Amino acid sequence: MLRPAFSIGVLTILLAATPASAITAQQKMETCKFGADDQKLAGPERKAFLSKCMANEKASSAKPGAQ
Repeated sequence: MLRPAFSIGVLTILLAATPASAITAQQKMETCKFGADDQKLAGPERKAFLSKCMANEKASSAKPGAQ
């Protein structure tokens, strides 16, 4: 009877301590590659986009106010 309550308490603490945006570098690279494919980027433009994406910066190809 006490074991499930303890498990729920520990799980709650662990989930609260984990950031929601914690992803691996591989998952981030897959997301960045998808974005580059979606924009049909190739060559140096693709490389620049991927490096900025992996560094968590906004891509220079995105024009401000163009939404």
